[in-house]
Amino acid sequence: MGKRIAFFDTKPYDKRSFEENNEGFGFEFGFFETHLESSTASLCEGFDGVCAFVNDTVDAEVIETLSRHKIGVVALRCAGYNNVDFQAAYGKVHVVRVPAYSPHAVAEHSVALMLSLNRKTHKAYQRTREGNFSINGLMGFDMHGRTAGVVGTGKIGQCMVSILLGFGLEVLAYDPNPTDIFDDAAGFRYCSLDELYAESDIISLHCPLTPDTTRMIDRETISNMKPGVMIINTGRGKLIDTDALIAGLKSGKIGSAGLDVYEEESEYFFEDKSAELINDDTLARLLTFHNVLVTSHQGFFTAEAIKNIAQTTLGNLKTFFDGGFIENEICYRCDGICRKKKGENCF
Repeated sequence: MGKRIAFFDTKPYDKRSFEENNEGFGFEFGFFETHLESSTASLCEGFDGVCAFVNDTVDAEVIETLSRHKIGVVALRCAGYNNVDFQAAYGKVHVVRVPAYSPHAVAEHSVALMLSLNRKTHKAYQRTREGNFSINGLMGFDMHGRTAGVVGTGKIGQCMVSILLGFGLEVLAYDPNPTDIFDDAAGFRYCSLDELYAESDIISLHCPLTPDTTRMIDRETISNMKPGVMIINTGRGKLIDTDALIAGLKSGKIGSAGLDVYEEESEYFFEDKSAELINDDTLARLLTFHNVLVTSHQGFFTAEAIKNIAQTTLGNLKTFFDGGFIENEICYRCDGICRKKKGENCF
């Protein structure tokens, strides 16, 4: 009998993808639609591992329950890991992730938000469906020659820079650990965050959520931006202080915003709430702005990415159960991806 894996926050496409890619791994799956949290963690009883997603909670209480049921591994089928209490996990459960399922998918979705906001194709679509072919109010701007700021130049940020350079934008970038991959690229250079905020017509966020980046876009940083700036966030919701964003939109300081993530998204994103009232007043307010596009954390959602997520997650689990070196393990002592080498400890 193969090892049994409990999947939480499961959608039909998750079930289909993992079942299609399980050949050669031989796992047995148990799929739960509910989120992983303290009240549901006991569902893992009888399983050997757990697979969780971005809106699942892996805190100290959940980890204690998993440990009590002899769960040795939590496999995140995502890149972000800000929903995990690593200090509680250390020594009790291994945590692995999918660091790069498809950086192109997220970068391309970011550009889709940019183009839609600029050329107002979402509004034009609604107009023409109603027989209204007026173009009044739909004027955009040439992106060519404008300045874009990219915050974070990991794999997604690098894809983003390449796309924007192809559009003919001048690209500023900030990263605490800059890469030299674009050193010779015309129209690209690293700068401070302050300069990026002050000079960019478009700002796109592609950095992880850490104590340093939490609400990095707030009232103060918005006040230092260009009037009419466009802000795109396909990273993590808490990179932006949403109340400050709304204030900036109301004042006109922010010209438009494209959000694939939201601070308090866990109750709404990935779910069908069309028959219910939105009780989150902040989210409801955001949805009233004609110059705001909110998508439901779908930046990763391409056929290629879903396949990569399944294959990498299953590979991580197999490596764990085989006792091998887990390249994608996350470690509290290392404050993220474990720096240990094969056969060594990280301390």
